[in-house]
Amino acid sequence: MRSSHWQKTFRTVVVALALGAITAALWHLRAETDGLAIEAVSIDGTPATIFRAEAAPAGPVVVIAHGFAGSQQLMLPFATTLAHAGYVAVTFDFPGHGRNPAPLTGSITREDGATRNLVAVTARVAERVRTVGDGRLAVLGHSMASDIVVRVAQALPGVAATVAVSMFSPAVTRESPRDLLVIVGGWEVALRREALRAVGLVSAPEAPCENVTYGDPAGGTARRAAVSEGVEHIGVLYARASLVEAVAWLDGAFGRSPPAQGRIDRRGPWILVLLAGVVALAWPASHLLPVVSRFPRGAGLGWQRLWPALVVPALATPLVLRVLPTHVLPVLVADYLAAHFAVYGLLTAGCLRWLRHRSASARDTAPPAAVAALAAGALAVTLYGFVGLVLPIDAYVTAFVPGPNRVILVLAMLVGTGPFFLADEWLTRGAGAGRGAYAASKLAFLLSLGLAVGLDFGRLFFLVIIVPVIVLFFLVYGAIGTWAYGRTGHPWVAGIANAIAFAWAIGVTFPLLAG
Repeated sequence: MRSSHWQKTFRTVVVALALGAITAALWHLRAETDGLAIEAVSIDGTPATIFRAEAAPAGPVVVIAHGFAGSQQLMLPFATTLAHAGYVAVTFDFPGHGRNPAPLTGSITREDGATRNLVAVTARVAERVRTVGDGRLAVLGHSMASDIVVRVAQALPGVAATVAVSMFSPAVTRESPRDLLVIVGGWEVALRREALRAVGLVSAPEAPCENVTYGDPAGGTARRAAVSEGVEHIGVLYARASLVEAVAWLDGAFGRSPPAQGRIDRRGPWILVLLAGVVALAWPASHLLPVVSRFPRGAGLGWQRLWPALVVPALATPLVLRVLPTHVLPVLVADYLAAHFAVYGLLTAGCLRWLRHRSASARDTAPPAAVAALAAGALAVTLYGFVGLVLPIDAYVTAFVPGPNRVILVLAMLVGTGPFFLADEWLTRGAGAGRGAYAASKLAFLLSLGLAVGLDFGRLFFLVIIVPVIVLFFLVYGAIGTWAYGRTGHPWVAGIANAIAFAWAIGVTFPLLAG
């Protein structure tokens, strides 16, 4: 009785702390745009947003382009920071990305394909918004868009400066683009070398160094490779050092003095606080879920019997998909990822069936689960993820609410993620399950993806970029799923919810291609 009272008290404390964290995070995230005038516009069908300081004189325009599988929300740290510094910041969604209804056209492997089309879209946006400022123009792009903005700066007259974040661009020459700043995360080892290569074109015969400016900003010959330590490909967008470097570079290129009230966007840590609050709140909230089975369901496999079901799908899936067609949907790379989930899940289910057949003692003698309670529990966890994760991510991180053209893709992705998460949850749960089995199964899946990329690097290298996001999803939904299982007693409550969550994420973020 005393223990029960202590547990209720502890849950109450967790609820209070989680709600406090969520409230504080939402307040700070909203405050990042205080003092800014924000206008959503459409530029020849391209969704765009204009940020400027309220009651401030028109400054130079900075056109900001997002990377692969991103959206204009992902570039908010740069947009708000530059707007507070007196610039007119303009973000937009590339075709096939975010809320742009137009698909991405052209081959992604040829410069005269998708690259040329993305350059044309960016140049058109830049030309149309140049007049909303004082007539001066700069461009900023991340990852895939770093190459795009370099080419725009070379092709479009009057681009005074270029900021390329996590850049890889064969188009950079000694003469162009003007005043090039390359920002790279400290953990982006290969891109750090690329940044030094670009700077070395103007520093020669002197060997280029990081965080050193070469050339003359006033003459348009300046180059700098700035490193934001301790961050990777996505974290570089939120790093204070990245934002400070961008403002200082543009101020130098335009001969502007920094404003006294300039503010640096600090949303990165508050996004983490928000997500932590939502995840923490899921623990006490899980006690409201219905009990599906009094007997803990699942395979209940110890490590001696578990390891074949981890190893076989991880090794076999990339080999199977080398011979099976995976170009089945008009969405870049996501069709392969869905196929990987599906084949991996089916192989895992086959291993489970084989292991069950091999051991009569493993037969499930538990009473049947309550189907209605199972459905209600899965629906509750899914809705919690939508309200607590999907909506905030869409508002503050990246486009995460699908348009009508993506709903069918989410359903198609579910055909792939469903088998994986149902089989995986059953494999790693149950009385007697090996300690750490859940984490090991996710690691095996990631290693399997790595093997797939190694076998077809030219097509699948984009998967490497999103691995940190997949890991974050595994951690967040793994914690929520563990608590849901502890309450409901059935692994498929989390299995269904996780399958929907991953199908949603894949279906709404990966680029749509023209048929």
